[in-house]
Amino acid sequence: MEYIIPIIVGIVCAAAGFAGGILYRRKVAEAEIGSAEEQAKRILEDGIKAADTKKKEALLEAKEEILQTKNEFEIELKERRSELTRQERRVQTKEETLDRKTEAVEKKDEALQKKLKEATEKNEAIDKIKEEQFETLQKIAGMTAEEATEKLIAKLEGEIRHEQAQKIVELEQEFKDEADEKAREIIALAVQRCAADHVSEITVSAVQLPSEEMKGRIIGREGRNIRTIETLTGVDLIIDDTPEAITVSSFDPVRREIARLALEKLISDGRIHPTRIEETVEKARKEVEAAIKQAGERATFDTGIHGINPELVKLLGRLKYRTSYGQNVLAHSVEVSLLAGIIADELGVDSMLAKRAGLLHDIGKALTQEVEGSHVQLGVEIARKYRESKEVIHAIEAHHGDVEAQTITALIIQAADAISAARPGARRENLENYIKRLTKLEEIANGFEGVDKSYAIQAGREIRIMVKPDMVDDDQMTIIAREIVKKIENELEYPGQIKVHMIRESRAVDYAK
Repeated sequence: MEYIIPIIVGIVCAAAGFAGGILYRRKVAEAEIGSAEEQAKRILEDGIKAADTKKKEALLEAKEEILQTKNEFEIELKERRSELTRQERRVQTKEETLDRKTEAVEKKDEALQKKLKEATEKNEAIDKIKEEQFETLQKIAGMTAEEATEKLIAKLEGEIRHEQAQKIVELEQEFKDEADEKAREIIALAVQRCAADHVSEITVSAVQLPSEEMKGRIIGREGRNIRTIETLTGVDLIIDDTPEAITVSSFDPVRREIARLALEKLISDGRIHPTRIEETVEKARKEVEAAIKQAGERATFDTGIHGINPELVKLLGRLKYRTSYGQNVLAHSVEVSLLAGIIADELGVDSMLAKRAGLLHDIGKALTQEVEGSHVQLGVEIARKYRESKEVIHAIEAHHGDVEAQTITALIIQAADAISAARPGARRENLENYIKRLTKLEEIANGFEGVDKSYAIQAGREIRIMVKPDMVDDDQMTIIAREIVKKIENELEYPGQIKVHMIRESRAVDYAK
């Protein structure tokens, strides 16, 4: 019992302490809550005040912006009103100007109508006077107006025909003087040396392949092999759907031959890569150079000409890979040399000199189109460079008539060159077309009134026309020649040019008895 009372007292004290702690904590919490509420009220009031301030500032800014926009609008409106006023003034001014011009035009129209009426009356009076004059002239002259008109027209036709013939001659001479030099240079450079895309068989070569798989090997990884070949040789390789073949294309036949040989060697060897391509192209280049030298030496041997500079022999060999209208230039040069030697022997002049000039007359065609000048000019320069004789240089310079031939040798080379080039079948033109062209040429000439006979000569490069002297006078000959030339140009296709040679011959025959 004595222990129970203290325990109960302790429990009561603990309970009282616990209850007091709770009451204390409650009071502290209530104090903190009151403080937080007051702080919240202060924050809320501060926020409301800040919001009111921001609102007032925003309203002020909006009012200022509206005021500024209003001012700008009023300024723009004022400017537009000013511009509109100016436009109205301009329109008003133009209207006034147009009114004045309209009045002036109306006045001019009235004046013109008045003048037109006066002119009509004058024309009627003139027509009346003209009729009276015609009647008077007919009575005086004893012929009608139609007869007088025919006589006057006949006289005018004769005068006009004479003046027309003179004018044609003057114009032809003027055109020839201006165009001959340029035409000769352009044609010689473009046709005889450049050989650019005019026929496929002299600008492309085909290389046969053992299989279609070889095309991929020639192209190489990312095209490196084909680029190497084209860069080293200067040609274009065309790889298309053609079965087991590729095409080598180039305007320069020497480059094309080097590329063809190199490709054949690479295909035969089977090892195709950039390093091997470089070695093979170099070997092919040396082989072609050797073949060029051999061709030049063969040409000198066939013609029996010795003592030619070795560099000149190489240039001769390059002519093996040149063509003119499909005719091999080296073969043409050898033929001209042999023909010139034969003609020189018949005339009793130096045949070796003629053969030498004939062999070298087209040497300028050995150079590529990168070198400026006609093949005649280039040939003269080459001959001078390698110290050929003056006679040979002059023959080269004169073989196309660039300069007048001063020696028999030069004339012989002109004749031999014409014979070789004009021989039927020598150049790209079959015999049937050649004969048809000659026949058509004579038919065109014979179709003109006053032509007696016509003859196509110089392998169709010239036509000689005999006219009837009693029907065609000297002035009419020029006109007929011009008309024949125009008809030939319109109806025929031919290389070079055709000379129309008109001949009028008057003869007087009598007999002594």
